[in-house]
Amino acid sequence: MKLFNNLDELPDFKNAVLTIGSFDGVHTGHQKILDQVKQIAKEADGESVVITFHPHPRHFLFPDNNSPQLINTIDEKVALLKRNGIDNVVVVPFNMDFSSQSAEEYIENFLVQKFNPKYIVIGYDHKFGKNRSGNIELLKSYEEKSGFKIIEIDKQEIENIAVSSTKIRKALEAGEIRKANKYLDHSFSMAGTVVHGQSVGHSLGFPTANIEVNNKYKLIPPDGIYAVYAVYNEQRYKAMLYIGSRPTLKDHDNKTIEVNIFEFNKDIYGDKLKIELVEKIRGDARFDGLEALKARIAQDKVESLKILSDDSIVEKPLEAKEVDAAKSVAIVILNYNGEKFLREYLPSVVNSNYPNFKIHVADNGSTDESIAILEKEFPSVKVHDLKVNHGFAKGYNVALQLVEADILVLLNSDVEVTENWMNPIVEMMTADSTIGACQPKILDHKNKEQFEYAGAAGGWIDKYGFPFCKGRVFNTLEKDEGQYDAAEEIFWASGAAIFIRGNLFNQIGGFDEDYWAHHEEIDLCWRLKRAGYKVMSCPQSMVYHLGGGTLNYGNSKKTFLNFRNSLYSIHKNVPRNKIFRLIFARLLFDALAAGLFLLKGQFKNIGAIVKAHWTYFGNLSNLRIKRKQYKELINKVSIAQDANHAAIYQKSIVWSYYLKRKQTFKNLF
Repeated sequence: MKLFNNLDELPDFKNAVLTIGSFDGVHTGHQKILDQVKQIAKEADGESVVITFHPHPRHFLFPDNNSPQLINTIDEKVALLKRNGIDNVVVVPFNMDFSSQSAEEYIENFLVQKFNPKYIVIGYDHKFGKNRSGNIELLKSYEEKSGFKIIEIDKQEIENIAVSSTKIRKALEAGEIRKANKYLDHSFSMAGTVVHGQSVGHSLGFPTANIEVNNKYKLIPPDGIYAVYAVYNEQRYKAMLYIGSRPTLKDHDNKTIEVNIFEFNKDIYGDKLKIELVEKIRGDARFDGLEALKARIAQDKVESLKILSDDSIVEKPLEAKEVDAAKSVAIVILNYNGEKFLREYLPSVVNSNYPNFKIHVADNGSTDESIAILEKEFPSVKVHDLKVNHGFAKGYNVALQLVEADILVLLNSDVEVTENWMNPIVEMMTADSTIGACQPKILDHKNKEQFEYAGAAGGWIDKYGFPFCKGRVFNTLEKDEGQYDAAEEIFWASGAAIFIRGNLFNQIGGFDEDYWAHHEEIDLCWRLKRAGYKVMSCPQSMVYHLGGGTLNYGNSKKTFLNFRNSLYSIHKNVPRNKIFRLIFARLLFDALAAGLFLLKGQFKNIGAIVKAHWTYFGNLSNLRIKRKQYKELINKVSIAQDANHAAIYQKSIVWSYYLKRKQTFKNLF
């Protein structure tokens, strides 16, 4: 879905099918209208467009009057419209200039000039223009000369819809949450910032997060206790909500909104929290002392858990509803002097068979004709000129600040994709919100029956932090015979083609820019795993990687980066009491690696290993700081009490490979 807040930046919509309204609640009645708009747009090979207003016209015209209290904030409304599969939402700034338009100006200068609609789906009683002087008959009089057609929602059709925003508001104001949720077809929710309270709940044994709802027009249900879900970083937790002035506590009579989240111990002060209301348990009440209050809260928790555990009566959460619109995907390719790769491989990406994606190429200060080629030969691709070569890690960090999507795909410029490569991964990540990152099966572009070095069928690490892959252990590459075609958890996803949730990349800290290149995706996935997320391989998706396009696999600089960055990752991610024991073991293993290079006469690689260790020890102070910073970020986004340890080989891969001669992944177990 595309969102527009500025009328001067609207695109040329293709066969636009419009509907216009407040859409407060985006309830079941609204959804019937939206379904009609989508169906007409599909038949007309056009785009569905919802036009709504902010602020609410009544709030603008009568600023001293807070009525009506609204079911949704503007952000909540936009999210619901997106959930219902609308192509475009235009939030019109309702101001003096807009409200002063005559009905004719509204049609000519706003509807026709800005949208050039093919159809307008509108209610029989729709009013518009200054003093609400325009009506559907006036709109119909413009059909022939302006080239649009009015689809009227007649009186009987509207009256047959037994739901209205007013009915839902009344239900909420009466504390009838189940009735309201039934009308809405989703849970009524409130969101706000977690602020410091007076720690009263903590002293009673029920710590609460105090929520500040910074919107005076948002409808707040009546005082009392509610069974709810708390949504933090897209993860839902069972909880109970209190709204009231705490009448039992004589020294605390201010009204508060606070939630006790069950099985939750994160520090979330300053973060956003959403509350989905399920059922009201009781009204607010005064008790004879703290012990009586504490006993009643304990009973409230039991009742909340019973309500939330009864799947037969709990409404489906907002996230669980089937979504018509595909997740938005941004494919981001980092380019440096890659004009040959762009011409050879980018056409396959452009021809991907996925309904909602955008390609971005971030140019890392190329000195060749890359940008000119992109602008001339690939006009649909968005080009971001980063001016200088930031390296892989920082280059992506900079580029991804400029991109927004549900799912980000970091794709090497030397990767050829198959037509349907995005669909199975997006479907997998949509179905399971605990998947943080994913990769396709990566085959060798030169030998398409063989796995490719950089990722193969998914990355693992051993107990000493050495990375390897399903289908590639050290330099031994397997032929793809379908032996790894089951979608499974892995430890790290290849930076050649990694899918990651759009919100998670920055929240987890992005790539460590000190890495420059190599191993940064392992470090990133390690943090995701520490936060409880899954990293998956999806072999139903397949791409072909040339490999070695930046630095060939035997390059001494690459050796330095791999050895140094591996030590960096260990220091930042393993438990504190294991760091130096593990580093000592790595020194011994790295000495063996140097011995192998000596036997091969690769003296530059020996120097690269020595330099890697000196650089690591010289950066211990900086690594300690980063370790602390990343731990704080991980705590904020974590979805589980413990780290996810799937896909760690609990032996030494070096020992297994070189001494036991187990040189393929399938022979390791």
